[in-house]
Amino acid sequence: MQLYYSPGACSLGIHVLLEEIGKPYELVKTDLTVPPPDRNVTPINPKARVPTLVRDDGSVITEFPAIALWLARTNPAAKLMPEDLEGEVRTVEALDYCVSTLHMQGFSRLFYARRAKTPEDAAANVEVGKQILARGFARVEAMLDGKDWLTGSYSAADSALFYVCNWAAAMGVETTPNMAAHFARMKTRPAVQATLAQEGLA
Repeated sequence: MQLYYSPGACSLGIHVLLEEIGKPYELVKTDLTVPPPDRNVTPINPKARVPTLVRDDGSVITEFPAIALWLARTNPAAKLMPEDLEGEVRTVEALDYCVSTLHMQGFSRLFYARRAKTPEDAAANVEVGKQILARGFARVEAMLDGKDWLTGSYSAADSALFYVCNWAAAMGVETTPNMAAHFARMKTRPAVQATLAQEGLA
């Protein structure tokens, strides 16, 4: 397998899952500052985004939730997804909330501020992003109440929350007590430690 990634990007969560699984894989670094048409990932993923996973048969999977689900289901020994349907649904639900709400609606607005045309536009986007994150963090805080992991046992959803919390730590965005404890627990896992070291983030 090959993982197209960028250090510290959302691909960090998929990188963690690959380490959890323990099978051979190759990392292909992608420079996200390069315009999409010229990125090294574009020929295999026209979306020009990471994470992109090339399977051993040469086929390609894109989008974090799809890659995470495939890795979990094809590597059941890693126990990254519950075996029962209800457990799988709740895990995908939590994972997608991290990706579609915290990442795409919240943090994306903070990132957009760097490319805003005016200071006013930047400030407005940051404010909306922070409001979305505050509501989202409150929801995740409740999801973690009384639990070490999002859905009770460690799963692929926790790798999604990890990359989001890693962004928060890097940007000085305050999270919540349960999220901070989750982030600390994640950093004790050998798979996470190996991933951070490989991406130069340790």
